[in-house]
Amino acid sequence: MDDSEKRLQTLFCAPRHTYDVALPHGGGLRLGERTLVMGILNLTPDSFADGGRFQGPQAAIAAAEAMDAAAVDIIDVGGESTRPGADPLTADEEIARVVPVIRRLAGRVRAHLSIDTYKADVARVALAEGVSIVNDISGLRYDPTLAQVAIEARAALVLMHTRGRSRDMYREAVYDDVPAEVTRELEASIEVAVAAGVARSQIIVDPGIGFAKRPEHSLAALAAVPRIAAALDRPVLVGPSRKSFLQAALGDRKPDERTWGTAAAVASAVLLGVHIVRVHDVPQMVDVVRVADKVREALEATSNEQ
Repeated sequence: MDDSEKRLQTLFCAPRHTYDVALPHGGGLRLGERTLVMGILNLTPDSFADGGRFQGPQAAIAAAEAMDAAAVDIIDVGGESTRPGADPLTADEEIARVVPVIRRLAGRVRAHLSIDTYKADVARVALAEGVSIVNDISGLRYDPTLAQVAIEARAALVLMHTRGRSRDMYREAVYDDVPAEVTRELEASIEVAVAAGVARSQIIVDPGIGFAKRPEHSLAALAAVPRIAAALDRPVLVGPSRKSFLQAALGDRKPDERTWGTAAAVASAVLLGVHIVRVHDVPQMVDVVRVADKVREALEATSNEQ
């Protein structure tokens, strides 16, 4: 195998390190041996992809149980839409949406529970009800006190890359070098967390597909996963599901018509070495991940033989 072939094989199967992330309610996440699937449970009327679909606790609980039956690894519960242009909620409004569902799911599903919030008050209540992971789309930029909540609960903490708030993030979508700038700004978020007392081993990073990024920026961020992972030495989560960047390839499609495009992005992410994919269509994407992981195994075996 010549150098060009080796480089091509590396691109198709980027190295993926293994990490152990402790969780507060026993056990932990073993990241890297296979790709984990995080299912999205939006309890919002205005989410870009499925707003209003799970209105009411019963519908949400049924949806979460269906994800669990489909072998999802993590269920990410969100009470506030963070789509571009969305209006913020108060912490009390967000708590009122998520707590009845979390309370019913904790101990009832096999999957770990995650809270999709940037508010310390919401995270504190959710963690007390049985959540194990805090998924902060702001990378501690909106509410740095969230770090202390994660520390107190010994929770895993996902730090995502973004710029600005939901209503104005596209004005911040100006880059000279997407991989370098996303990496540098994620490192800054990690430094804030570590300075507050969060163990670096508890941190997962997310390049923020679709957040303060034009389609070309999102594609560049996804393609840069190996570089981001190597530079930060942290496990990587990506959330390409149904997002508008897919229209760069698919043309004008509604979010629920982007399933096949999402599948391609998810398969690419697995081969690029991500540790967790965040998706809407759990049964379908579990199948995609399983096949892509098998391809990774075959590529790694071939590489080892040579």
